[in-house]
Amino acid sequence: MNTLRVTGGRVLHPDGRVTAADVTIDSDAGTILAVGDETAGEDEPAEDGDESASADETLDAEGSLVIPGLVNAHTHAAMTLLRGYADDKPLDAWLQEDIWPIEAALTPDDIEAGTALGVLEMIRSGTTAFADMYFAMDRVADVVDRAGVRARLGHGVVTVGKDEADARADVKESLAVAAELDGAADGRIRTAFMPHSLTTVGETYLREGIEAAREAGVPIHLHANETVDEVDPIVDERGVRPIAYAAEIDSLGPDDFFAHGVHLDDSEIERLAEAGTAIVHCPASNMKLASGMAPVQRLREAGVTVALGTDGAASNNDLDVFDEMRDAAMLGKLAADDAAAVPADAVVEMATAAGAEALGLPGGRIEPGAAADLAVVDLDAPHLTPVHDPVSHLAYAARGSDVRHTVCDGEVLMRDREVLTLDAAAVQERAADAAADLVARVDD
Repeated sequence: MNTLRVTGGRVLHPDGRVTAADVTIDSDAGTILAVGDETAGEDEPAEDGDESASADETLDAEGSLVIPGLVNAHTHAAMTLLRGYADDKPLDAWLQEDIWPIEAALTPDDIEAGTALGVLEMIRSGTTAFADMYFAMDRVADVVDRAGVRARLGHGVVTVGKDEADARADVKESLAVAAELDGAADGRIRTAFMPHSLTTVGETYLREGIEAAREAGVPIHLHANETVDEVDPIVDERGVRPIAYAAEIDSLGPDDFFAHGVHLDDSEIERLAEAGTAIVHCPASNMKLASGMAPVQRLREAGVTVALGTDGAASNNDLDVFDEMRDAAMLGKLAADDAAAVPADAVVEMATAAGAEALGLPGGRIEPGAAADLAVVDLDAPHLTPVHDPVSHLAYAARGSDVRHTVCDGEVLMRDREVLTLDAAAVQERAADAAADLVARVDD
């Protein structure tokens, strides 16, 4: 057994305690053996000579906080190529006038280049798992495999503006991707059926795709209640709210997760809680597109699992989950008109354990037996001094650039801010060239 030991730091435990402790990892199994004196499968503290008392490899965490790897529970990673391409517009105009036209020109090579850039950014900022809804998912899976992260992947389905043959082909591709890629990258990749939203996919195609996904045991991920313009048409045409419609077509279950959930009423929150369907809150994107303020405090009080996502870099414009924690806490207080709403410990949980739960992926907790997915945050910086409360710092002061080491599945992905699984310079150069070529093709 090969072991990795993270030494000299303080550890964020699942119950919110922060204590000085080393973390010992079984690198082969990708699990945590011990946290301080707590050992996996043992009732007694670790003693000298135990496997947790020595290690083949070490990571120095002196002056740092060891936290679970962050989970970006909703993004479109390849949209890093569109970072800054179209800003300062409402969602519908932004999609129809800018994003969908340029996305139509994307090639699989473009998507691989943009995804690699996105994953590089996420590793550097302590993210070890993400959900991705996009296209050319075989190329996305290749990036996930070589980068060493975890992901829940799905081909995004849009049927509006397509004829029946193309619409059915889109649904078929999403189902095929879910079947073919599940379990790839040594099990680090799981999949989902991903219709874009309840308004951009026709009911017939939604019902057929969801029925097939249910038969295959594949979860559902879609955008829901992001804007008023996504809610009103469903209410006008069907006489029910979107989440009730989602229930009618059997897309509401305990393994499913919906992005945004900005415009939810009390009946929808109750329905989500009863179904066990998670909501992925994307505060930066919601603010930038003026979509509104999600009722995060009410969702959590109702028992809904709320995770955090960055959305794509075209509407954020970064993939830093630390930014999302701060935004979620601030926006949550405004939405609830209560300074005590969505406190620091809540957003840290949303970015870690709740994110892993929403995606149905390992990780999110540092404890013996858990997946060895973690980040080491360097606290030795002016903006993190003094450290009265390290959890407060995670929510309100830390940045992705403060991450010193990143580990996923027991493998060191970044050591002392150097990413080991991707060639950072090559990734950035390739992505910049791909973005320039893409824009040139569209402008021509």
